[in-house]
Amino acid sequence: MARTFDYRLFGLQIRSELPLPELFSAKAAGPPDVVIRRSALPEDGKPGLSGGGDSLSLTVPDVARYRIEHGRQILVDPQPGVPDRNVRLFLLGSAFGGLLHQRGMLPLHANAVEIEGKAVAFMGESGAGKSTLAAWFHDRGFRVIADDVCVVQFAADGRALAMPGIPRLRLWEDALSATGRTAEAFERSYFTDQEEKYDVPIPPESIATDPLEIAAIFRIERGSSTRIEPLAGVAAADAVYAHTYRGSFVQTVGGAERLWQSAVKLVRAIPIYRLERLWDLHAMNEDFAAAIGTAVGKVVPPEESLR
Repeated sequence: MARTFDYRLFGLQIRSELPLPELFSAKAAGPPDVVIRRSALPEDGKPGLSGGGDSLSLTVPDVARYRIEHGRQILVDPQPGVPDRNVRLFLLGSAFGGLLHQRGMLPLHANAVEIEGKAVAFMGESGAGKSTLAAWFHDRGFRVIADDVCVVQFAADGRALAMPGIPRLRLWEDALSATGRTAEAFERSYFTDQEEKYDVPIPPESIATDPLEIAAIFRIERGSSTRIEPLAGVAAADAVYAHTYRGSFVQTVGGAERLWQSAVKLVRAIPIYRLERLWDLHAMNEDFAAAIGTAVGKVVPPEESLR
């Protein structure tokens, strides 16, 4: 019988035959919600996602094949000689994204940090600087809840909760330098001959390990100055829907209507804002003092946010 490892991610108990050093170990309190196994999978010759509903196949050329079943199991068939880190990157990314959609969960392409006991999330496309923002908050003593993927769950009373994600930041080399880090101190997220992102582990004391009620969500956009305006109604729901993690999987899974209902439920539960900001790390003090103030309902001077 293969050795297994227990973890917790996005509020789910994970039991995996593959070691997942990106995650914190978690003692199982009962049967796992998700099982990850090694298994030989047939070659279908189709890169990307195929199948539908409760049986999805994900082929990443030169990395691995993944089978995602019933929101409860992921089978992994790595290509020979591929670094384990590359296999895990797509396992914890795209493959898990498919599983979250199968389970009817709401994964946002966003990060989230804890501010005054509640979660504040920042959503945006790849390259929008979400991880750099999470690093900015982390370096100022705020606990990180999730980086890149923020899964939203709804409590029985309707409150929207942010579920703890992978305890690491993924930063480009220029973002490492801008935040006072050096690439030599960290491993690449994906081993290639090209410049890539780097994994920056977050220590246990700096990560939120319990679900937190969401106070606000900001959609980040590039602008000429700091500007915050509320989004409401269909515009807010559209923003949530558009920033769903692996949203291109939704049609294959067959969850478009369910996802839209979740987006509408979310915008009815919490405020959604558009945050227009300069694409300048030196402007972050002003930008996020304003965002913090909006989220917690009080004015926060820029220097006070640098705690």
